[in-house]
Amino acid sequence: MQKITDTETLEQIYGAAAPRSLAKVATRLTPLYQRWIGASRFLVLSTTGPEGTDASPRGDDGPVVHTAGPRTLWLPDWRGNNRLDSLRNIVRDPRVSLMFLVPGESNAVRVNGTAYLTADETARKTFARRTLLPATVAVITIEELYFQCAKAILRARLWDAEADRPALPTAGQFLKEQDEGFEAEAYDEGYAEYARTRMW
Repeated sequence: MQKITDTETLEQIYGAAAPRSLAKVATRLTPLYQRWIGASRFLVLSTTGPEGTDASPRGDDGPVVHTAGPRTLWLPDWRGNNRLDSLRNIVRDPRVSLMFLVPGESNAVRVNGTAYLTADETARKTFARRTLLPATVAVITIEELYFQCAKAILRARLWDAEADRPALPTAGQFLKEQDEGFEAEAYDEGYAEYARTRMW
């Protein structure tokens, strides 16, 4: 299979970018983009580092980020599995991309920029849940943001409850696939209760 190895060939295949796809780009939070991001409880954080790329889902029960200024977003890192893939990447390469989703909405909003991590208590207390604080906060500087047109989400029927929903493997089954002795059913049955006390 022949590889496309230069951007000139790529641009000949696709042609010029649609003018509106370029005109929609902002370099700071406008009132409308701030409103949209404020409604988002879920995003995908993409980073890159020496070992390669990483994309990590992040979610909360309210806004997934805090707006700290017209070009600054704060993203908390709540307890997880401590792999730290995204965080290690940010420490070594500050480039990040975020894709914000809102259930039922066919658009997505994308942010490209840079980030650094802080364990500053004031920043962490912004996200306090009872006595719990995130371990760190990613301070993101926006370089560009724009909405992604709806075609991908519409094609996928992402929010359509009547779309085909195949039977899929569980988390326990994924773990058992790598470790035959793993008790998949017990893991799956107990996970909801396990997660309930460890959401933040």
